[in-house]
Amino acid sequence: MKTQKPVAGLVGIALVGLALACDKNPPSAPGASKINASSGQFSASKREGDRRSAREEDQRFRWDIISVDFATGTLSAGGVASADANDGSKITFTGSGTFRAGGEDEVRGGGTWESFDMAGTSTGKGTYRVRELVRFDVAPGTAPLPNDNIGALADERAGLLVLRISYSDGSGGVLVASCHLVGSPKTLVEGVTISKGFVGFLQELPPAPPGNANRTSFHLLSEEED
Repeated sequence: MKTQKPVAGLVGIALVGLALACDKNPPSAPGASKINASSGQFSASKREGDRRSAREEDQRFRWDIISVDFATGTLSAGGVASADANDGSKITFTGSGTFRAGGEDEVRGGGTWESFDMAGTSTGKGTYRVRELVRFDVAPGTAPLPNDNIGALADERAGLLVLRISYSDGSGGVLVASCHLVGSPKTLVEGVTISKGFVGFLQELPPAPPGNANRTSFHLLSEEED
């Protein structure tokens, strides 16, 4: 989650996502449910310290596309985020879920999607489901807002998440969510990039106020929440 415009796109990561989207496995049914994540990986920045890395290596996390109330400085679940394709068409997502960093199962999540052409006319919509954790990397950063309706401020994390997903219309793709917090490197952007079939929506849209969109958040879950 961030309140400033990102400095760069997620083109490199999303191109990897496009290659993953060419998977020949049949897509799953829509809706959020438990699936296996055979290729999940995790790496924590050394700048966060060995203590955090050891503690979080096998922890569960929650991811959200979030909404921000700027009047109260409060982040909440239930936001929207969009990304543009090369021709100016757009896809918009909602969503949330959980995963175990470094684990091979217990991946849950999903949300809704809607695509638009260059003129802003809807070209399709439905739901999507998370099929697999591809990778999650924690980055340095601390929460910028005073109020958090999802979890404890101390448990919010910056980072980059790559998920393989399936769409309700039968297509597949990859969702890349990036969260930039206070103190995060400028190379880490805020927002999402998405692939759907052979189309890459590789340009995340800016999250800067006053617009309340295009923000993500990761939270470390406690044992009770796990």
